[in-house]
Amino acid sequence: MADQNGNPQEHGGEQTAQISGTVQLKPQGDQGSGQGAPPRPEEKAPPKDHSGKKLIGLIVVVVLIIGSALFYWRSTYSEDTDDAQVDGNLYQVSSRVSGQVIHVDVEEEQFVHQGDPIAEIDPKDYQVALEQAEANLANAQAEYEQARVNVPITHVQVTTTIQTSTSDVLGSQASVEQSEAQTQAAVARVRSAKAQALKSQLDVDRYTPLVAKDVISKQQYDAAVAQATADQGALEAAERDVKAQQDAVRLMRQRLAQSQSQQNQSQQNGPKQVAVQQARADAAAAAIQQEQAKVDQAKLNLSYTKVVAPITGIISNKSVAVGENLSVGQSLMTIVPLTDLWVTANFKETQLKEMKVGQEVKIEVDALGGRKFEGKVAQIGGATGSSLSLFPPENATGNYVKVVQRIPVRINFTNLDQENKDYALRIGMSVEPVVRVKK
Repeated sequence: MADQNGNPQEHGGEQTAQISGTVQLKPQGDQGSGQGAPPRPEEKAPPKDHSGKKLIGLIVVVVLIIGSALFYWRSTYSEDTDDAQVDGNLYQVSSRVSGQVIHVDVEEEQFVHQGDPIAEIDPKDYQVALEQAEANLANAQAEYEQARVNVPITHVQVTTTIQTSTSDVLGSQASVEQSEAQTQAAVARVRSAKAQALKSQLDVDRYTPLVAKDVISKQQYDAAVAQATADQGALEAAERDVKAQQDAVRLMRQRLAQSQSQQNQSQQNGPKQVAVQQARADAAAAAIQQEQAKVDQAKLNLSYTKVVAPITGIISNKSVAVGENLSVGQSLMTIVPLTDLWVTANFKETQLKEMKVGQEVKIEVDALGGRKFEGKVAQIGGATGSSLSLFPPENATGNYVKVVQRIPVRINFTNLDQENKDYALRIGMSVEPVVRVKK
């Protein structure tokens, strides 16, 4: 017997039958023995066991319940976001003095500790400036010492001048009193001389008619005339002496006035002279402070020639080379810190209802999956990220579409020293913080 394609078909193998467009093969017997198999009694199918399906369904229900509970707990008692990264202050190292670079101690991506040398600027000019400042300081100190010593000397001189002027006043007063006494004595002598001259003149007047009548001798008359002439001369001398004594009194009074004026000047100007000298000493002391400040500044400038790392971190964006002439404030490199780090998480505004400063945070770092960091909410930003962008949105123009905004939240690490001893945490790493907003 042949099939539809003309190929022969064995009779002892299988018997074909076409049912509804499909071919079914029915065994005809045991080909090895050549005899047909005995008919088998009809076997009943075993009952189906549904316990496995029930167990799987129960497990699914339990998993769904647990997942729903976890979702409810997490959505109710915590807030999380994947829009968060490690943040820190990038330290821009710049030159504080100008000069030529003579040595560079670091390379790009090198790890440095705080205080490690980074670069050195030629210190010769600043060493000379320091020596000049120290010389000026020594000169100012010498001037101050001179002014300080002159203060007590001036005080002694002023005191002596005041005492001398007081003595001169007392002496002048005594001289005036003495001259006045001598004048009074001269006036008394004038009165005595006048009386004597008057008596002598009266004698001459009485002797004149008597000598004419030869009552008295010519000798007596001549003696009376001579005595009258002598007494008149004595009177004139006494009058001149009174005038001289009066002139002496006026002179002594002038000297007294001069001494009193000198005394007043000494008493008034003496303390001022001492104050002036003290002011010079104070000015010299201030000059010392100024020169000392210049010395300190020169020392600082000299120390600035050695640039050191301000913080522990990794060198980045190095732009300094040996032989380069630097200006003040010129950037040399950037140091990326590895210790003073925090997390900046951008939460949706709908997540901030229960969030407060001080709440505990669990932090997972994508690059360090096995480590668990802890922290606390330190600050909640004052504006949304879009408002602080370079081109903030203008919702008043065009068609407005409400978009949930995000607000940056700062999270400080609380166990950074324990979990980051190898400085594996880097600025910019993606993290997932979970804030416990309810207990």
